[in-house]
Amino acid sequence: MSLQPGDALTTHNFGLQIDGVMVEYLQEVSGLSMEQDVIEYQQVSADGKPVVKKMPGVKKAGECTVTRGMTQSPVFSEWINKSIQGDMGSARKNATIMMMDYQNNPVKRYNLRNAWCSKVETSGVKAGDAAALTEQVTIVFEELVIE
Repeated sequence: MSLQPGDALTTHNFGLQIDGVMVEYLQEVSGLSMEQDVIEYQQVSADGKPVVKKMPGVKKAGECTVTRGMTQSPVFSEWINKSIQGDMGSARKNATIMMMDYQNNPVKRYNLRNAWCSKVETSGVKAGDAAALTEQVTIVFEELVIE
């Protein structure tokens, strides 16, 4: 059952690739954002009327947060470590957040250029608790292209 015209994507079917490698066991992607400044330009027309124009300004870098189950994914952990250690030559990677249809076919992609990890936070641990251990990773990027 693929999407029909007018169908919306569901929020539970998504994935994350970093340099073409799928990150497994994602729980959530949140806060995906990128913005640019707005320049307001005021002038007076030939007949003396004020004219206000708004123009796009400088793009700002974006970020998002990925929450995932704590696993021993060597590729993802290595990328996080290189980012935190400041090895930016190896840490900057292209990442893609993919939204998928009911048959797991990618139908929308958010391509993040020069993405790297700026923060890692693990969930709390407590004796006697039966919750899954998760980690939240903040990913920053320089450019967002939506396909």
